[in-house]
Amino acid sequence: MPTSGDHVLDVGLLLHKVEAAPPIDAVQAVAATLGEMIDARAASLLITDFTGRAVVRLTSEDRVDGARSHGIEQAETVPLPGTLYERVLRTQTAAVERLDDGGARMTVPVTDRGDAIGLLELDLPRYPTADEVADVVSAAHALAYVVISARRHTDVFEWGQRSTPFALAAEIQRRLLPASYTCEAGQFTLAGWLEPASQVGGDTFDYTLDRGTLHVSITDAVGHQVAAALVATLLVGALRNARRRGMDLAEQARYANDALAEHAAPGQFVTGQLMRVDLASGTAVVVNAGQTLPLRLRHGRVEEVPLQVEAPFGVVPGKEFVVQEFPLEPGDRIVFLTDGMLERNAASLDVAAALAASADLHPREVVHELGGAVLHATGGDLRDDATMVCLDWYGGPARGRTTEQGADPELASAPA
Repeated sequence: MPTSGDHVLDVGLLLHKVEAAPPIDAVQAVAATLGEMIDARAASLLITDFTGRAVVRLTSEDRVDGARSHGIEQAETVPLPGTLYERVLRTQTAAVERLDDGGARMTVPVTDRGDAIGLLELDLPRYPTADEVADVVSAAHALAYVVISARRHTDVFEWGQRSTPFALAAEIQRRLLPASYTCEAGQFTLAGWLEPASQVGGDTFDYTLDRGTLHVSITDAVGHQVAAALVATLLVGALRNARRRGMDLAEQARYANDALAEHAAPGQFVTGQLMRVDLASGTAVVVNAGQTLPLRLRHGRVEEVPLQVEAPFGVVPGKEFVVQEFPLEPGDRIVFLTDGMLERNAASLDVAAALAASADLHPREVVHELGGAVLHATGGDLRDDATMVCLDWYGGPARGRTTEQGADPELASAPA
């Protein structure tokens, strides 16, 4: 048994177990091996589900009452509000609880660049040493990369995260969203979210970060369901193709507009905003193609960012879009949103007030809070996608970030 001062984590052995196991068993192999290293009685992964309001325990072992099943695979959904799981995810800090039998339960965040992938839970026959806790926290960070790698090869994680079945439009839409909804960087933190995740199909958001530039987009295709998802696919594909060909922001907008004008049916269009942030100069520019104006939280005050509004993409073939300067100062929180956040049956939601009330939260939590607020305001009857991207801009020179096992501790939310 390890003693204080000993480190139990053998990264080489963990990687060997990952490579030796089929992708579907890679996470369990890591959890089981880690459990053996510290004599754990049980080890399991709880992955965040697509509602953002629950975690899902994945297992292929004993039957679990109330769990969804897919062959031998099981997914037990555990609501987050008011639980230890919610606190660990929000604070990005491991929790150790003493059990009545003298043992202990460790709950550790599994996170990559601020993207809260899930939780690692271990039951131990004794209270762990400080070194054991540190090693488990490190292993949980490594586990994030195992999950990211393994889910490229299997649908089990994707299935497990879907506590609500996806409509076909949502399935198409899912491929248009970035692989990670959150990104912490030295000069900014960004998070996006979409409500409801399982239906409709017209909204998208996207971002990419290269050596000196951050690109962000939010779009809303006309219509609903599959037809809207297909139009959104055309636009997002055109934007990514233009960006990857090295086009500047004006060229990206023109290319995407012409792609819609040429290939979409008459009357189909997409509203959207494209933003480009120069990380060296700390300046930003934007194209606003008929999209709802973004909100800015600065010095405790929320207001719309005044932008010129132009025709949506696909309306005017050959159009040249205006590239506007976007006023950006260190300390700003910018929220881009689609009109689903402002739809008629959500009229009771004061988005600006909700944004001000969430000022102390991590952007990852801000978009969840706003998404939950619009669902509450509509009584769950959200008739259009409601999509948000929250950008916290810290500014300053290009730099690395402060990080502890996948998350910036200074950005983590206080306990709920």
